Amino acid sequence: MSFYKLYDFLRELQQNNSKEWMDENRNRYYEVRDFYIDWLNKMDIKLAEIDPNYTHTSGKKAINRINNNLLYHPNKPIYKDHFGAGLDQETKQGDFYIHLGTSESFIAAGFYKPKSSLLKSIRQAIDYNGEELLEILNKPSFKKMFGWLIDDGDSLKTAPKGFPQDHKYIELLRKKSFAVQTDLTQKLVTSDAFENHVIEVYKEILPFRNYLNQAVSV
Repeated sequence: MSFYKLYDFLRELQQNNSKEWMDENRNRYYEVRDFYIDWLNKMDIKLAEIDPNYTHTSGKKAINRINNNLLYHPNKPIYKDHFGAGLDQETKQGDFYIHLGTSESFIAAGFYKPKSSLLKSIRQAIDYNGEELLEILNKPSFKKMFGWLIDDGDSLKTAPKGFPQDHKYIELLRKKSFAVQTDLTQKLVTSDAFENHVIEVYKEILPFRNYLNQAVSV
């Protein structure tokens, strides 16, 4: 089993997105899912070795369901076109998410559209020490890997309540999401270099996640 077969399965699922097809290929699904779970278990151990604050997360817990939630999104296909998984899971902690799909593959981390209480805590941290976050975001190796914060187009047009329009860090304070993403190619995912690449991404993103996690923990 390999990531090649994982992508092959997802491509066929995308072309035949039905319960009938899934039932006929259920064993293939279990094979690629279990392969990914095993890989996540190994990655879980490796990440814990480089981060003393890492929270062990089994592959079975990390991996997301492949079924779409049709109750709230009835127009979506029955099944997703990707396998998603979140490692280092802890309550009130920013994500470390690995997404392998037919249309896109990426690693993302941070808080994407967090609930208001968490967003308020992050903004308070920026008000107190936004310079530290800017230093993290502007580090050349960080910018090369992630660019900038994910821009979902829904930043506030004005200052959030309690902050002046001319605040030193107003552009950050207007954000509703504090997350970054680095894209993956299928060529990279299926190569021998993928595992080490994930580790390097985790190391690069650690100061960013630590800043945010500290912000929401006080």
